[in-house]
Amino acid sequence: MSDSSLCDKKILVTGANGFLGRHVVDVLRARGVSEANLRCPRSSEVDLLCPAACAEAVDRMDLVIHLAANIGGIAFNKEYPGELLYANSLMGLQLIEAARQQRVAKTVILGTTCSYPKQTPVPFREQELWNGPLDETTGPYGLSKLLLLRQAQTYRQQYGFNGIFLIPANVYGPGDHFDDARAHVVPALIKRFITAAETNAPEVVVWGTGQASREFLYVTDAARAIVLACEKYDGAEPMNLGTGEETPIRELAETIAEQTGYQGEIVWDATKPDGQPRRSLDVTRAREELGFVAETSLADGLAEAIAWYNQQRA
Repeated sequence: MSDSSLCDKKILVTGANGFLGRHVVDVLRARGVSEANLRCPRSSEVDLLCPAACAEAVDRMDLVIHLAANIGGIAFNKEYPGELLYANSLMGLQLIEAARQQRVAKTVILGTTCSYPKQTPVPFREQELWNGPLDETTGPYGLSKLLLLRQAQTYRQQYGFNGIFLIPANVYGPGDHFDDARAHVVPALIKRFITAAETNAPEVVVWGTGQASREFLYVTDAARAIVLACEKYDGAEPMNLGTGEETPIRELAETIAEQTGYQGEIVWDATKPDGQPRRSLDVTRAREELGFVAETSLADGLAEAIAWYNQQRA
C-alpha cells in the first residue's frame, strides 16, 4: 500500500470517536476518503473483546487503523494495571487475528512509549524496545502493546501479514481527556492550574519531583503522521512518531502555570511516582520514511489546548 492513494480504500478506524481518533478521521477525510468508505464504530457498537465482533468489524476492509485503547495517566496506570494489560492485549490480539484471517491488505497498530525499558538511553531508538525491564507503573500497558508488535512481526513472518507498528510521543491538544480519572499529564495540569488561578489557591501540588522528562506531540501532528504511515510505510520494524524534543515535567508545569495565569507556588510531591525517568524519541525513521516533521511547538500547542478547554467549560 506504499505511496498509494487512500481514497478508494475501505478503512476501519477503531477508537475513531476518541481523542486521537477524531483527528485521524479528519485527516482521512481531508485526503479524500469518503464517508461510505470509512467505518468508525463506537465501543458501544463493536466490543473488541469479542472475537466475532472483531471479525465483523474488519469484514471487507482494505485498511485497519487500530487506535482503540483503555488508557489513562500515571495514577490510572497505578490503580488498574491488570485491567490495562488484559483489555489492551486482548483487543489488539483479536483484531489483528481477524485482519489476518480476512486478508486485510494493511493493519496499522498504535503503540506507546511506555513499551520502552525504564532505563532506555535518550533519545529512544526503536531497536532498544526489548533491552530491559519496563517502568513499574506504566509497564503493564507498555507490555500489552509490545505483544501486538511481536504478533504483527510473527504474522508477517508466517503469513505475509502487512502490519505496521507506530509509537507516538505523549499526544496532547484540543479534545483531550480532562477528567480526573484518565487525564494524562498535560490536560491534568491545565485543569489543575486553571482551577487554582480562578480560586486564588496559594499552591498547586504536582506528583513526583518534576525532574522526569517527556516528549509531547500535538494531536494534529500525530494524526498527520499516522495517515502518512498508512500511505507510505510497510516495514516490519516499529516507528517512533514525535518531535525529538525532551521537556522536563517541571518546565512543562511552569509553562502551563504561566499560560493559565496562575501565580501561586508549585509544590512537588516526591512521595508520588515520577514514572520513567526520561523520555524522548529518535524520530529519524519517520523523517526518512515518511518525510514527517512535527509542525506545532509545545508553547503553541499548549495555548491551543488551554483555549479549547476554556471554550468547552464556557
